[in-house]
Amino acid sequence: MADRDTGEVILLPHGDGGALTRELIERVFLPRFTNPLLQPMTDGAVLGAMVGKVVLTTDSFVVDPLFFPGGDIGKLAVCGTVNDLAVMGAVPRYLTAAFIIEEGLPLAVLERVADSMAAACRETGVAIVAGDTKVVERGAADRLFVNTAGVGAIPAGVELGCHQVRAKDVVLVNGGLGEHGLAIMAGRHGLDTGARLSSDCAPLNGLALRLTRGLATLRVMRDLTRGGLATGAKEIAASGGVAIRLWEDACPVAPAVRGACEILGLDPLYLANEGKLLAVVGPGEAEKALALMRADPLGRDAAIIGTVEEGAGDLFLQTALGGTKVLDLLAGDPLPRIC
Repeated sequence: MADRDTGEVILLPHGDGGALTRELIERVFLPRFTNPLLQPMTDGAVLGAMVGKVVLTTDSFVVDPLFFPGGDIGKLAVCGTVNDLAVMGAVPRYLTAAFIIEEGLPLAVLERVADSMAAACRETGVAIVAGDTKVVERGAADRLFVNTAGVGAIPAGVELGCHQVRAKDVVLVNGGLGEHGLAIMAGRHGLDTGARLSSDCAPLNGLALRLTRGLATLRVMRDLTRGGLATGAKEIAASGGVAIRLWEDACPVAPAVRGACEILGLDPLYLANEGKLLAVVGPGEAEKALALMRADPLGRDAAIIGTVEEGAGDLFLQTALGGTKVLDLLAGDPLPRIC
């Protein structure tokens, strides 16, 4: 979708709280985010009552480029925050959104981002109920940063956590790995890998709800963003005081991603995802969990990828050649600013 570029740009007075700020809010944000909780335009939103344990999360998004195959900073901000709530077993309800804008950003870019956020909110069923806008001088930020906070509630009877993971549990993932990280890299550097790469950016709340409602032995879920599958699995193993063994052959990686990783010398198990979750379930419900995942549009390529063993925080990879590798946390992300 092309930007509706009128030649207008963001000016410093758009962030000073005066007439231009009001004009910006009324032109860009209110028409797209309007709802009864936001409409009063007070300093905060009075939220409705929620049944269950309330969960609050926050995140900031500084992705470069702002627009990439499969998504943009607006969609990413909504989906990323919704997914943080969803993998905790919560039903996402409300978001806040704060925008830090560099002077000179085309107004059309901000409108396009807001359109994307509004569409993602409709898809996920959440509402943006409060927000803030700041404008900084040229060079003080890189075009646009977005901060979000999310609120949801964990229904009664749902209790997830690494402390519940135990030996013989089964590890699953809902689809192909590394797609977001590679899409960002290709978009940022103009890489031609010979295959079209697209981010998997998507909201996981529907899939997560299927699992929490359908499984009695769901132990924990984790969205596999920075650091990818290997980091998420390692953190669960360390926090749960167990070992996890992944099977290399079982980990789903699309041919385009695998080929690009081979060219670039990257490991898809460590690349970021924005529409993938790892779930650990009791051994008796592994096939049921797999069926529930595959019944969801975001889980068609779901797979059982490993098991939990007695241990003390180790993560092992059973390789395609029959050997075993020890996987650990990376010292640094191979690609910064992927979210």
